[in-house]
Amino acid sequence: MSIVQSILQAHRNGDRSGLYSVCCSHEQVLRAAMRVAQDLDTPLLIEATSNQVDQFGGYTGMTPAQYRAHVEALADDQGFARERLILGGDHLGPNAWQKLPAATAMAHARELIRTYVAAGFHKIHLDCSMSCADDPTPLPDEIVAARSAELATISEATARDSGLSPPVYVIGTEVPIPGGESALGSGVQVTTPQAAARTLEIHRLAFDVPQLRDAWQRVVAMVVQPGVDFDHGQVQHYQPQAARALSEFLEAQPRIVFEAHSTDYQSEASLHALVRDHFAILKVGPAATFACREALFALARIEDELLESAQRSQLIEVLDRRMQANPKYWQGHYRGDERELRLLRAYALSDRCRYYWGDPQVVAAVNTLIDNLRRHTPPAGLLSQYLPEQFAAVNAGQLSAEPWALVRHKIGLRLAEYARACARNRAPLR
Repeated sequence: MSIVQSILQAHRNGDRSGLYSVCCSHEQVLRAAMRVAQDLDTPLLIEATSNQVDQFGGYTGMTPAQYRAHVEALADDQGFARERLILGGDHLGPNAWQKLPAATAMAHARELIRTYVAAGFHKIHLDCSMSCADDPTPLPDEIVAARSAELATISEATARDSGLSPPVYVIGTEVPIPGGESALGSGVQVTTPQAAARTLEIHRLAFDVPQLRDAWQRVVAMVVQPGVDFDHGQVQHYQPQAARALSEFLEAQPRIVFEAHSTDYQSEASLHALVRDHFAILKVGPAATFACREALFALARIEDELLESAQRSQLIEVLDRRMQANPKYWQGHYRGDERELRLLRAYALSDRCRYYWGDPQVVAAVNTLIDNLRRHTPPAGLLSQYLPEQFAAVNAGQLSAEPWALVRHKIGLRLAEYARACARNRAPLR
């Protein structure tokens, strides 16, 4: 039994533990996540999404094998034991190719699954919920399930042929949009027990073939909508009463738990409540890079106070210029006049500036910022002004004022809320 299965079985046996999943490729987020997992003694599930990492490189430029090597190198450098590290693939299916005909998109999806499993990714989220160019909209559940089963067949054969442990699977048809909504409007609706039952049964039937019957026993979770989401400027918070019927439905099902996407910006108390109510896998992504961006912008403001203009990194300005020069990652998502767009590019909760941290000019600006603040240590008053929580930790002798340490500490404060919510017998902070 894998770590994932063991934790989720323990949850179903009543101890209400869970798994938090960090969906990110940013080095400082991953380093912060490893530190949190070390400090709070939890395993660490890191997931790459299908648009970040694929057989063509994704927007990170990494294939699944390269991503695994990247994460393991960071773990070794951090002194984080590889056996406590779990790799997962998120939204694996035709998501990145949904503008193509279904036959072409699914051919890419089959290769995507093969490369992820061959690289040793253990937790596989089968997501075929989106319509391709020649598909009906919305896509019927039967087609979603059939395509998921097709990808699971590829996954099983790849693991067997590669001599790897068989993967565990997450299924679902009511899958939130990766990275949050463009606009919440009146909010998202909680999945009904009837819809969850139908999803489960349709997938069970699709997996009821000789080559997938064993795989069905490793379907550990189903993605549903617990009524949590976020857009560029607002958060829909968890309301336990609204999800009670859905939670009660799960208690009658064997083995599985719910996986909650788009839990970014939920309060820690809500994260604890979600795990209690069987949403035992919590996904976080943009909130972590948002915290990273907050920390870097705070350091840039400190730099503005310390140095003459010609010496500064101009990080905030460089990032915005690069986003305007290459708008493909935000232009279809943000709306407004020039002032509104400038604020969204920098501060939207959807944090679409996360796509630009690998841009060479942005990388150079970040490096200049870090080098400047290594040479010019921020005075206590400036640190307190712009990074008060980090100042408190530095003042208490718990944290170095080294710039990257400050950034990772800020990210870690957010990720620690997830770790505490998922760990056994840990109460939320008040």
